[in-house]
Amino acid sequence: MPQADQTTKQCLVGVTLDPSSLGGGSADQEHERAVAIYDLIERNHFALPGHEGGPYLAHLAMIERRLVFEIREADGEPVITHHLSLTPFRRIVKDYAMVCESYYAAIRTSTPSQIEAIDMGRRGLHDEAAGILVERLASKVEIDFDTARRLFTLIYALHWKG
Repeated sequence: MPQADQTTKQCLVGVTLDPSSLGGGSADQEHERAVAIYDLIERNHFALPGHEGGPYLAHLAMIERRLVFEIREADGEPVITHHLSLTPFRRIVKDYAMVCESYYAAIRTSTPSQIEAIDMGRRGLHDEAAGILVERLASKVEIDFDTARRLFTLIYALHWKG
């Protein structure tokens, strides 16, 4: 697994998803999840305000329709666990699911211009969700926009279950 830039301690060096929170996604979804984790570890900014530690490990789970965001030091020592309401993401997740379904179908049968149009809509929803995530975590975790985009991909993966 790749390592985040070690010149800073304000990063994630590992991300896991709770297996009991995950459902069976399609091959496309599973690939997207794996790529998001890889890219997230490769490059991210992740800092805990007022905490001098790091780098960090993150474990994401869904418990009672809430995101549980468990953060540990790289050596496994617990730091903090945040519970985040996903209510602000409901519409985006629903719309994103529909657009992704259209996108996966389009890449098999549509023209490049049609695929590009659907992908632009998908990226727009992804960007909107990333902005909300940055805002919702602002007092808890400092992340950049690209880190938020990849984290949203993983949050979306936790919705595949049901």
